[in-house]
Amino acid sequence: MDGRVINIDPDILGGTLVFFGTRVPIKNLFDYLETGDTIEIFLDDFEGVSKEQVIKVLEMSQKLIESSSHILNENFA
Repeated sequence: MDGRVINIDPDILGGTLVFFGTRVPIKNLFDYLETGDTIEIFLDDFEGVSKEQVIKVLEMSQKLIESSSHILNENFA
């Protein structure tokens, strides 16, 4: 892997965010996790996605949430 994790290409699923080098939407990972499936089950079902990619997407999501916490707090006040 060359460091790229997410791909956005209008020619791949209409620009849906996918794991780089695949046609697997990032949303699929979160759908699996929401229903209680493990990362291993996700990886078994989508063999083109690496565990490193999954971990990086989760880390990126965490950073986005942390950096947006002030915005989220303002919406609940």
